Amino acid sequence: MKIGIPKESKVLEGRVALIPEACASLVRQGNELFMESGAGELSGYKDEQYIAHGVVIKSTAVELFASACLIVKVKEPVDQDLQYLRKDHILFCYLHLAANLTLTQRLCEIGLTAIAFETVTDGSGRLPLLKPMSEIAGTLAIQIGTHLLHQPQGGKGLMLGGLSMTEPGHVVVLGAGVAGSAAASQAAAMGARVTLIDRDESRFEKLSRQYQNISGELSSEISIAKAVNEADLLVGAVLLPGLHAPRLVSESQVKCMQPGSVIIDISVDQGGCIETIKPTNYSEPTYFKHDVLHFGVTNMPGAVPRTASQALSAVILPYVQCLCEDNWQLDKNLQNGINVRHGEIDNPLIKQALKQ
Repeated sequence: MKIGIPKESKVLEGRVALIPEACASLVRQGNELFMESGAGELSGYKDEQYIAHGVVIKSTAVELFASACLIVKVKEPVDQDLQYLRKDHILFCYLHLAANLTLTQRLCEIGLTAIAFETVTDGSGRLPLLKPMSEIAGTLAIQIGTHLLHQPQGGKGLMLGGLSMTEPGHVVVLGAGVAGSAAASQAAAMGARVTLIDRDESRFEKLSRQYQNISGELSSEISIAKAVNEADLLVGAVLLPGLHAPRLVSESQVKCMQPGSVIIDISVDQGGCIETIKPTNYSEPTYFKHDVLHFGVTNMPGAVPRTASQALSAVILPYVQCLCEDNWQLDKNLQNGINVRHGEIDNPLIKQALKQ
């Protein structure tokens, strides 16, 4: 298989899909690897490190896409990527098509096959390629939120963990999945008072026992409204695999938050679970709405590309190796990852989401 690793095009996206050691494994498998020059630079990997493992460096995106059949990247293709994609390409990356009708249509028009990291499963039906980035995003949500609560950033001037003679900040996390649990754990470790809300009690019981400052609550309109009203930092971390995130917080509820409070919606790349959130990037990550500071960056782990690239490369490598085999379409887990097949939507969840 001829595998291409393009340089990411999204603003300040420093991740690379495959690190040099992963490329070495694929070369030993008998594949040809091509990488766009500088693709690994922001993650701390020089072209020379890839060359040492048998990767051929292409100086431009045009050359890279023309050389490969399987395109392995991190984030969904943007306009400057789409112009190089062909119908005989297999695209393997994060896509989040449920919240992006325009991209879905473009991929169908090209006629390629697109496999989304976020819908690939493992033998237990879990989402292994989403997990490491969700953990990173959850942790970053608290680290970033802590900074945004500082007065010079527009926040209410609050130290999230407080001091012995002051009250700690209140963090509300919607969703106790991988991202939400990581956010809650990070906030609790910093000393904040944490309210973790989920519709499944078993998902927050363990954390509530582990941290005295985490209070788990069952999701309901009343519990969400009360918690949002009291939150200093509100973190949205709700995931419905392959679907648009459910809207749990209304604009009227955001209006009731105290001025200088902060909202970070990790699910923004799936449409967001907070009505007032909109996608942003790291060049202009925040905006105010109703005196509440919003952070809507759609590629949060891109801020820590070294860590994120290592984690992502490790989990996608076995699936890339499988894609290099002639019979890869017999693999049930990769079948679940197919969002577009030869220009046709081939995922019932994506079809359902786009009809709404």
